[in-house]
Amino acid sequence: MIPANMLKFYINGQWVDPISKNRLGVENPATEEIVTDVAMGSAEDADRAILAARAAFDSWTYRPVAERIAVVKRILEVYNERYEDFAQVMSTEMGAPITWARGAQAWAGQVHIEATIKAAEEMTWEYNRGTTRIIYEGIGVCSLITPWNWPMNQIACKVAPALIAGCTMVLKPSEIAPLSGVLFAQVCHDAGVPAGVFNLVNGAGPEVGARMSTHPEVDMVSFTGSTRAGTQIAAVAAATAKRVAQEMGGKSPNIILPGANIAEAVAAGVTAVMSNTGQSCDAPTRMLVHRSQQAEALAVAKEAAEAITIGDPRDEATVMGPLVSKMQFDKVQKLIQAGIDEGATLVTGGVGRPADLNRGWFVRPTVFGDVDNSMTISKEEIFGPVLAIQPYDSIEDAIAQANDTIYGLAAYIAGPVEDAIPVARRLRAGTVNLNYPDWDTSAPFGGYKQSGNGREYADWGIHDFCEVKGIVGYGEA
Repeated sequence: MIPANMLKFYINGQWVDPISKNRLGVENPATEEIVTDVAMGSAEDADRAILAARAAFDSWTYRPVAERIAVVKRILEVYNERYEDFAQVMSTEMGAPITWARGAQAWAGQVHIEATIKAAEEMTWEYNRGTTRIIYEGIGVCSLITPWNWPMNQIACKVAPALIAGCTMVLKPSEIAPLSGVLFAQVCHDAGVPAGVFNLVNGAGPEVGARMSTHPEVDMVSFTGSTRAGTQIAAVAAATAKRVAQEMGGKSPNIILPGANIAEAVAAGVTAVMSNTGQSCDAPTRMLVHRSQQAEALAVAKEAAEAITIGDPRDEATVMGPLVSKMQFDKVQKLIQAGIDEGATLVTGGVGRPADLNRGWFVRPTVFGDVDNSMTISKEEIFGPVLAIQPYDSIEDAIAQANDTIYGLAAYIAGPVEDAIPVARRLRAGTVNLNYPDWDTSAPFGGYKQSGNGREYADWGIHDFCEVKGIVGYGEA
């Protein structure tokens, strides 16, 4: 299904015609067919939305927090009513297999809204420290810029905590996958979000995103995307001293300890990399195994990768769909070729589409062995179903290799927990996952180093959208 209002923006509680007349075709990456057009905004469109958010701020931020939570609860209710629609549009816009779209993509939006509500109800919004009153309150007007790879995950992680914190906002979803963002705007409208509190403008980063990052009436930018774009946003936002929260790239290590069950740990690691067609910033794309166990690891990884069912996202048997675009396809092909050219051992996969697919941006699940940190496939974020397996000679060597990256979003360790915990404490990453745990939507999510700053999920996300005020001389509580 295609949402209504793809050629309009949601500003001040209404679907309005853009000032800009520019349009962009939205491609189904599984078929290479244009399914609809989306309006592409201008700086002037962004200005309208930002000023609407500014005008709505005072009336929203001074509403009792219980009332703001109630509005987000209503968003959750309407979201759940449209759950299958969200799964269908994300399957269309990014080629996600329909079972994955339902069980991961649409689910992520749902559980993050739930976790934010729970955290808000448990959060202490005001307290005394001596005779000083400490108060958490909304930072102001927020620009929310979200990516195409996890559309509803990132929209929910930003919109829900920003609303509950008392912020007003303008959302710019990725123009590559805009269907889910437009549908979410309709959900906010149907849920009764007050006019001007939530606004949506579609458009490109250099036009709309840049204006949202520099506008003097914007107090905060929350960005998820590439490190290149995120650092540019931070640079231009600095002129007006905006708060900038960034969740950017990753190149996450996965240390398989000698005491791990190699067959289980490697197979699970392959699954984690290949899910979402490798298009996850925290994917464990660098698997570190003891040199004595590399041959076994390569054999397990080969079998696991070659067992993946690739094909039509509408088929419930499909496990892996296409990459999101030709641009992404070309990038991944170039990096796979770089791995071959630089001397890594190609275990399975390689360049080109799977043999039985002649259209769509499908790629072959690829595994390399004998990789070292000097190689491009170990250093650069590929954002595709490509696993690099690197041997290590000692735990110290494994830790050194794992930390030898400009990124620090996530890390993974497989093996006995008592052995894994001391290693986890030494990894420079915002999240360290032990033995492939279930997704914890209450844990802080964000990066070290060039993976960004700030933390999302639950109360961590709420805090990111709050200022902290001290009223000195308030008196005893």
